[in-house]
Amino acid sequence: MKFAPVLLAALLAGCATARGPADSLDAAARDYLRLQLAIGEKEEGYIDAYFGPPEIQAAAKADAAGQGLPQLAARLDALSARIAALGRGGSAEQASRVRFLLAQLTAARTRLRMMQGEKLSFDEEALGLFGVRPQLQPLSAYDPVLAGIDKLVPGKGPLADRVDAFQERFTIPRQRLEPVFRAAIAECRARTLRFIPVPPGERFDLGFVTGKSWSGYNYYKGDYVSRIEVNTDLPVRISRAVDLGCHEGYPGHHLLNLLLEQRLVRQRGWIEYSVYPLYSPQSLIAEGTANYGIDLAFPGPQKLAYEVAALYPLAGLSTADARRYDALLEAMKALGGARMTIARDFLDGRISEEQAVALARKYQLVSEKRARQSVAFTKQYRSYVINYGLGRDMVAADIERLATPAQRWKRFEQLISQPTLPADLATR
Repeated sequence: MKFAPVLLAALLAGCATARGPADSLDAAARDYLRLQLAIGEKEEGYIDAYFGPPEIQAAAKADAAGQGLPQLAARLDALSARIAALGRGGSAEQASRVRFLLAQLTAARTRLRMMQGEKLSFDEEALGLFGVRPQLQPLSAYDPVLAGIDKLVPGKGPLADRVDAFQERFTIPRQRLEPVFRAAIAECRARTLRFIPVPPGERFDLGFVTGKSWSGYNYYKGDYVSRIEVNTDLPVRISRAVDLGCHEGYPGHHLLNLLLEQRLVRQRGWIEYSVYPLYSPQSLIAEGTANYGIDLAFPGPQKLAYEVAALYPLAGLSTADARRYDALLEAMKALGGARMTIARDFLDGRISEEQAVALARKYQLVSEKRARQSVAFTKQYRSYVINYGLGRDMVAADIERLATPAQRWKRFEQLISQPTLPADLATR
């Protein structure tokens, strides 16, 4: 009973979450927007994108100014109960909306707990925010992978130093970054549009920035427009052009966001998709499809063939060791899970920050600067790191059940344009 006064105050605070005689899922979805945006006023970066009605955003700012985290949490609980009630006995389409909204609100509830100082384990946090409990391997499981890579880059000194020095030979000169990235993104787009149509007028702006813990970011603006930013704090290597072009652009984040706007917000009127809370199950789908989209657009040897034919000349790089470089990158993919294990052990307090940096150097085979950037990302985004590796693996398992490229592209299109939760992904 001690929570009743707080809940009552929240319900009377102009938040419009009380179910009335004319209530509907559309009305609840508007209140969902308002609540998510109010939470976003309390934490920078919580809202990744918003392109909904400006009056809802203004109302959310007023709500946040007058309400603390406990009041927002009470509103969230009331809205969850209301949406669950609205979903009883509805159509299959209505049920899909309800499932999505309730999953998103579970993530918001978890984030509010964290914002109020509650300490969650890595696994609890990942489950609460992203809807999955990762099953991670110990770092020792990656030692055989390191042994295999050691044979690819012979020489003296620590393996991480040898690998990093070899990769530095494939750095894109700063003055050639823009033409290389524009060409790569154009190719990613062309390959994607063979299978997935996009609305007229869609576009992106490209920028190069510094001072970030990430290597690339897509800021979706609405009206089918994105801003793609590439971080140049560290030298950018030739392989990253296609990787980031697909991940941030086509068929990755830009495509996902514009399809959600076109097919769910505009065509169906599902306004809840006009907000993207970063710490939510949406992110496992977004990051997983964006990473898998690289292999979908450039299957097998096609990525290397395109890079050698088009990007290496633009960057002014020799192609003499291009195959060896590609083989190294392919082998290093097997180390992807190590990053998640390091993040878990660091965030759960089993290792210090310096130990995390040292382990990142060893198991991610990077320089100290890159290792520190990786750990800085973990400090900022915490368990979000699972969405890249685990998300990609879950998407791959779902899509690669299908035999032909056309079938795989069709399933990929479904995942990024329809209500999709991690639990909807089939596993082998």
